[in-house]
Amino acid sequence: MSRRLEVALPHGRGYPILLGDGLLGSRALLEPFAGSQALVVTNAAVARHHLDKLRASLSATAQVDVVEIGDGEPYKTLDTYAGILDELIAKRHNRTTTVVALGGGVVGDVAGFAAATYQRGVGLVQIPTTLLALVDSSVGGKTAVNHPTGKNLIGAFYQPRAVIADVGLLATLPEREFKAGLAEVIKYGVIADPVLFAWLESHIEDLLERDPRRLVHAVRRSCEIKAVVVADDEREQGRRAILNFGHTFGHAIEALTGYEQVLHGEAVAAGMVMAMDLSRRLGRVADDHADRVRRLVERAGLPTTMAVDPDAMLDAMGMDKKVVDGRLRLVVCDGIGQVTVTSEAPPETIRAAIAGGG
Repeated sequence: MSRRLEVALPHGRGYPILLGDGLLGSRALLEPFAGSQALVVTNAAVARHHLDKLRASLSATAQVDVVEIGDGEPYKTLDTYAGILDELIAKRHNRTTTVVALGGGVVGDVAGFAAATYQRGVGLVQIPTTLLALVDSSVGGKTAVNHPTGKNLIGAFYQPRAVIADVGLLATLPEREFKAGLAEVIKYGVIADPVLFAWLESHIEDLLERDPRRLVHAVRRSCEIKAVVVADDEREQGRRAILNFGHTFGHAIEALTGYEQVLHGEAVAAGMVMAMDLSRRLGRVADDHADRVRRLVERAGLPTTMAVDPDAMLDAMGMDKKVVDGRLRLVVCDGIGQVTVTSEAPPETIRAAIAGGG
């Protein structure tokens, strides 16, 4: 049984999020496919567990080609993107083809960017296989590759035809990656829903044990929040910026560690703690709210600090896409469930929040 959420966008560009357990082998999977060709983008680890079932579902109606890319942020590059385009061209895919992103955030971002640019745009279906991708990167239409100086600097806004959110795919996810995805779930509670945050405080152990019923609830509520925010501000001109809570800090951590040592969700977790500390130092949030976020991050098995040089962090944060006219825009918390974007945080206060301590 599946649930259907809608991402409402103007001009008929909205799309469904199909949420359930066991969707990869169901008829619901075929709904978003219009043409007779599909290119599945995945990686070796995901392909080993899930590719055969997906290929069996699609091959009855489409020519299915597959390209495997490297696993992880080091492969989120222009070279990887070019390799996907080469495969589309070599296999003579036309404008009715559908690019299928079967994997985590890296697969979804790179495959989405390829879909956005091949023959000026072809169909895209996101099938996320990590918790982080389920609740965040697969929804909203952000596609990109990294540059050595910063994360996601080259990309496009490009919406999928559908997101197939199959929580059953999480059963094969390594423990560390599963925990990293919880960072984004926690984020939704902080930015928009104090009830969700309190629910997470009560059920974080159930989620760590991958209880299916609790997982469906956490994924559904996270996707509902993101769908509303994206519908209000598709191209991040205003309210959508709140989804970056903790991310400006987190992206800088990833850049400083070469996208290899720290998972995205781990960097975001530490970034959220830094953002809460900054909010406290700016007098926007009470100590107990900052402490609740730190405790929940810790209970989720995620890092609350990072051994980084504050000056190097500030420099890396200056390359973030949220810098406007030379001013760093940060998402700060005004109490769990409410955040604001500000460009008024003094550098010395940001530096102190990065360093932590009193």
